[in-house]
Amino acid sequence: MKKILITGALGQIGSELTVHLRKLYGVENVVATGRRIPKGSSVVEDGIYELVDVEQANEIASAVKKHKIDTIIHLAAMLSATGEKDPVKAWNVNMGGLFNVLEVAREMKCAVFTPSSIAAFGPNSQKVKTPQDDIQRPTTMYGVTKVSGELLCDYYHKRFGVDTRGVRYPGLISYETLPGGGTTDYAVHIYYEALKNKKYNSFIAEGTYMDMMYMPDALEAVVKLMEADPSKLKHRNAFNITAMSFAPEHIAAEIKKHIPEFEMSYDVDPVRQAIAESWPDSLDDSAAREEWGWDPKYDLASMTADMLAKLREKLNIK
Repeated sequence: MKKILITGALGQIGSELTVHLRKLYGVENVVATGRRIPKGSSVVEDGIYELVDVEQANEIASAVKKHKIDTIIHLAAMLSATGEKDPVKAWNVNMGGLFNVLEVAREMKCAVFTPSSIAAFGPNSQKVKTPQDDIQRPTTMYGVTKVSGELLCDYYHKRFGVDTRGVRYPGLISYETLPGGGTTDYAVHIYYEALKNKKYNSFIAEGTYMDMMYMPDALEAVVKLMEADPSKLKHRNAFNITAMSFAPEHIAAEIKKHIPEFEMSYDVDPVRQAIAESWPDSLDDSAAREEWGWDPKYDLASMTADMLAKLREKLNIK
């Protein structure tokens, strides 16, 4: 990666990945893009930023040509719970945007990273330690677009030689940016509420395991995979990666070690609960470990300590 363009740069992953890549590759070599220009955003104000709607292929192509881009990090997407509210829009954004990016990459000889998700699996997939290659029959539009995207990226690599790479992200947890309508969002909100109100009402039921990852590991995965020797990549576009698997009561117990008065209650959202139950409890990430050295640094205990410390500072809570 020498000249990088990021779509969806204002989202949960993009806002942090942009900063991370600018530190690694230089501010002048990372072009952030989005459909709006928010005030006070470091993504916009501290580097190169272009208005790009991924549903408009000409806008992607123009930015790639203007900045002599060699790598596109394609993050623009509608997430699981949001996608269920407007499945047509989710398809148009997630699949239309990816198709446009791949076409531009084909024409302009760019490498492409685009994330898939644990949502690409479904109730027929193996529930625990889901293998790299397993049945994929998701029950959400978000999941459908992720499976379709995996196949489309495989096609563009095999048919046109586009250097496509990607991972299946689990739920992502961050102190920097609030999530944008995913099923795993509770695992971010709980830390905010623990510090501000000493209690949290979970929309996911007790006993519901989901794979999770702390954002620093998620960012490092992008860099490590894109810098990996392509000859060693057997699974290019949908590597299972994970760091931890837990249910709501486990994260609550870990928080109580730092905030003993913290209390957890439950008000289950049937839509998001159904989505969570359709996903695996945990993923087998051995292929990523073997093929490009995936090795996450954070577990639930170390993530919780860091999240609470960083949020205390961010929220000015003593």
